[in-house]
Amino acid sequence: MATRVLMPKGSDTMTEGKVLKWLKQEGDAVATGESILEIETDKVNMEVEALSPGILRKILVAADEVVPVGRTLAVIAGANEDITRVLAEVASEPAVGAPAEPAQPPAAAAVEEKSAVPPAAEPPSPAPAVSAPSAGPAAGVPVGKGRVLASPMARRLAEEKGLDLARIAGTGPGERVIREDVERAAASARAPKAKAVPLSIPPLPPRVPEGPEFQDEPLSSMRKTIASRLVQSLGPVPHFYLTMEVDMQEAKELRESANTLDPELKLTYNDIVIKACAAALRLHPEVNASFRGDAIRRFNRVHIGVAVALEDGGLITPVIRDADGKTLQQISRETKELAARARNRKLLPEEYTGATFSVSNLGMLGIDEFTAVINPPEGAILAVGAVVEKPVVVEGRIEIGYRCRLTLSCDHRVVDGATGAKFLGTFKQILENPVYLAF
Repeated sequence: MATRVLMPKGSDTMTEGKVLKWLKQEGDAVATGESILEIETDKVNMEVEALSPGILRKILVAADEVVPVGRTLAVIAGANEDITRVLAEVASEPAVGAPAEPAQPPAAAAVEEKSAVPPAAEPPSPAPAVSAPSAGPAAGVPVGKGRVLASPMARRLAEEKGLDLARIAGTGPGERVIREDVERAAASARAPKAKAVPLSIPPLPPRVPEGPEFQDEPLSSMRKTIASRLVQSLGPVPHFYLTMEVDMQEAKELRESANTLDPELKLTYNDIVIKACAAALRLHPEVNASFRGDAIRRFNRVHIGVAVALEDGGLITPVIRDADGKTLQQISRETKELAARARNRKLLPEEYTGATFSVSNLGMLGIDEFTAVINPPEGAILAVGAVVEKPVVVEGRIEIGYRCRLTLSCDHRVVDGATGAKFLGTFKQILENPVYLAF
């Protein structure tokens, strides 16, 4: 019996797909479950398998063509089976390249278009502690086999500050080292020295003085979905934003300690944020919700989407399911595995759909603060900036601390201002006391 190979619906938002390449050719024998072609969906590249054995009798859509979901791509049948009737029925299907029906609002979010993500944000490297210069003696320093000429006060002060008199240039009579020389050397040792930062910007490409003024690049399936989803979100969804600065000193120490104990773990700030966010959602289930027209759906399980930017363009949101029930180690390993597979476009549909809340982190790109677009039908999304070293006021005195700015985007139909503020306040307390996550 003849079997049609159809363009599958890879996600709730998918309306069309692109045939990338055929893995089998007309006349080839195929077995049930054998991959016969590769397609591009709005989220990932995936292989389409044969649902029955037989011969690949007819290929109806060539590589690089885009067709609607449900269109017949090929026919599998017996070697001598008559497929005339099947081909006649296929002729009445939408033509190749015909516009697909508009997507309906999905039951579960799959992509956060504006936010990206990436791997977890790292803090700027703090300026190294500077000790007394270790190079050879400065010009003018009295050097020889005898004692360095220095005043008693200079000797005592140098000993207190741990400085080597032989490396301090003397400005007193006979190039004697005096108290002022030691104080200058001590001040110089305390001052952080600017680090040379290697230039990471690539050289400019050659100019093209002649030729066309521009070129149009066709939208990929993913970019089409991003465009339509942004319109679905920013237009109908009434956004409001709440921003809060968080002390990340304790989170920094937790991360460093964990990575010292297990260097292969490579725990990131993003892992800690995801775990803290899951705990806060358990305490504020009204934020773990979505608008459903005539009802607000509050989810009993916490599934957090983590926005990942793809190297060839586009975004996708792998989902950490039941994040509130997983350890930091589990979240760290799962996030890295899903992100790697996302960048290779190898995620399964169930791995990037069904999030109840999303996190987007641009801190690793040096962004201090931003607002993310809600991924419908979710009720909120958290934007995470960089963890930066900065002067802060603590009980009336200035200290050096590590701070991070977080912005919660809320759907006002689901989350009120006070509700979002309480969630963000709880989230801040957990991040500033991450030992809470161990219980």
